[in-house]
Amino acid sequence: MNLSNFGMDTITLAGTLEAKLAATKLAGFSQLMLWAKDLVNYPGGVDAAVRVVKQSGVRVTGIQVMRDYEGLTGTLHDYKVDIAKNMLQMCRAVGSPVLMVCSSTSKHASGDIGKIADDLSKLATLAVPLGVKVGYEALSWGRNVNECAQAWEAVEYADHANLGIVIDSFHMLANKSSFDVIDDMPWHKIAMVQLSDYMWREIRSSEERLETARHMRVFPSEGEHSAELSDLVRRIDRCGYRGDYSFEVFNDDYLQIPPEVVAERARRSAKWVTDQVLRRSLQIRQDRPVMLAAD
Repeated sequence: MNLSNFGMDTITLAGTLEAKLAATKLAGFSQLMLWAKDLVNYPGGVDAAVRVVKQSGVRVTGIQVMRDYEGLTGTLHDYKVDIAKNMLQMCRAVGSPVLMVCSSTSKHASGDIGKIADDLSKLATLAVPLGVKVGYEALSWGRNVNECAQAWEAVEYADHANLGIVIDSFHMLANKSSFDVIDDMPWHKIAMVQLSDYMWREIRSSEERLETARHMRVFPSEGEHSAELSDLVRRIDRCGYRGDYSFEVFNDDYLQIPPEVVAERARRSAKWVTDQVLRRSLQIRQDRPVMLAAD
């Protein structure tokens, strides 16, 4: 694990798309998570935004985010599939390897695991010819799927090679979820890891959960759950995952300071995360008995 495994998220940075790309590179990051609105809201349009991203030399980590997709029927299902096809085309255009899908909050969505898995499998199949993978994430306020273990159950049930799970530390911390589910995951089924923390130990209401999630996350090492985050990243590393880590940090304060300053905070956080894994591996080596050569 090193800096090349980590990337910024445009949601964390103030300024234009160009400014966010420049700040990312200046801090030493080689990748950046984009939101679809970064492309569709660009003054010159999607094609111009794609050119800006590609000319920057920054790799796209993934595209956020397909919402309220799974568990629907009839015309609502057809509508969401059509939206998903458009988002997959944007992924292909900008070179995004992953389309992020978060668990549904819709009151119209079924909680049947078979239906959820079938819908995710359908999307994963649509993504195959475009060279895009689908990553499924449990929102901690999802209507039917709100735990990482439930999302993993759906991904495992779907059994599709082009579908993986997204591990999001904020939602696991907010739910006080067990990390044991990570230990049983094959590394190749993890599509992405998103890291962030927050500043208080307890979330006392659903309103505070949403407010914290959308406005007051911080980088790992800056919040109140460093011990838990250390445990989480060590488990992920131990399972064999060597893919991308994205700092998904929604923070209104960071949007009021220069993007290069925020990106430097992210760089320090990446160093902290890698140190947690390194310390673990060093400790294991130190704990092993020393074998003496025979005379």
